[in-house]
Amino acid sequence: MSSSRVGFRFFANSRTAFKNIRQNGSKGFRFQSSEATAAGAEQTTFQKLWNSPVGVKTVHFWAPVMKWSLVIAGISDMTRPAEKLSLTQNLALTATGAIWTRWCFIIKPRNVLLATVNFFLGCTGLVQVTRILLWRRSQEGGSTAAAAKHLAEETTESAKSVAESVENKVKSQ
Repeated sequence: MSSSRVGFRFFANSRTAFKNIRQNGSKGFRFQSSEATAAGAEQTTFQKLWNSPVGVKTVHFWAPVMKWSLVIAGISDMTRPAEKLSLTQNLALTATGAIWTRWCFIIKPRNVLLATVNFFLGCTGLVQVTRILLWRRSQEGGSTAAAAKHLAEETTESAKSVAESVENKVKSQ
């Protein structure tokens, strides 16, 4: 097929590549042979990154890249007044960052890029939670106990509203 359109050329070339893989007795569609991994010293830096278990062609690379948008959004919230920030949302971001940072060092392959983004996500959430609590404490006369009481009341109200909405959904079915 000698089309000048890029999509058709790509399709024709990839179809030929898949035929060659099948004819050579390879199991499944692998783009990398065992000889290529054995010759790791001969690979360029780009090839090592491409063929890495956490490389560019895997979700282990793209998930952290996309998650940086949450960190950037948290940093941009630093310019917003503390009274307009959501405490529950920032608590969730802090917890997510802390939990997933630890988990990234447990899973195989170990994903340092994902651990880094989760660490910064947790730090950003923690800074925002601190800003919210300090603002609430200043509004309630400087009492830390009053701010904690208000936090407990807000969390209880939020949990009750979620439970009620679930009950209403179950009853309506």
